[in-house]
Amino acid sequence: MWQLHQFPLCPFSRKVRLLLGEKGVGYELVRESPWVRRDEFLHLNPAGQTPVMVDADQTVLIDSQAIAEYFEETVEKSATINGTALQRAEIRRLTTWFDTQFYQDVTGPLLQERAIKRISQSAPPDGRVLRESMKAAVGHLDYTDYLLDHRNWMAGATLSLADLAAAAQISVVDYLGGIDWKGHEQTARWYRGLKSRPSFRPLLSERMEVIGPAPHYANVDF
Repeated sequence: MWQLHQFPLCPFSRKVRLLLGEKGVGYELVRESPWVRRDEFLHLNPAGQTPVMVDADQTVLIDSQAIAEYFEETVEKSATINGTALQRAEIRRLTTWFDTQFYQDVTGPLLQERAIKRISQSAPPDGRVLRESMKAAVGHLDYTDYLLDHRNWMAGATLSLADLAAAAQISVVDYLGGIDWKGHEQTARWYRGLKSRPSFRPLLSERMEVIGPAPHYANVDF
């Protein structure tokens, strides 16, 4: 069985977990705190980043997009990069946008200030960084509202990897209390649908040490 090295609020590990859940691939969670930089983990991935997947034959997969593409190619069930070449390009475009721009502007700073800094340094968050990240979240959710005004799912008519990447990032920010859902009903409706899926349910029960989730986090009908 595959082992997935991750920590509860790693958005890229969440993306992989959602994909594996949709495809029905079994795996075992291995808790990893990448900021500790354990020698054993660095041996698997010298970059020291999660997620990393390892199977019984010591096959190692690194990087959420590489892992997603691997299982997309090897497991036929529940394709998440599908449709025409143009549709697949749109899925990959939006997946990259959530993995890079959304993470850079919103998820990464909030995760660093509200969780990792407290765990690794016992330091308080920087209020300026929090305010800037939450402001960026409003603008980015305006964009997802726009997408969902014109589509059933983020990248088109069906659930895709773009939705899983979006849900992974947004769920971490939501856990950390970084989203004001007022005025974002389109995205909230989409998010409620994702939270109701079996692949998402394990994420709702997980907790990060030091900081608990926002009160509404585990409520599917928030």
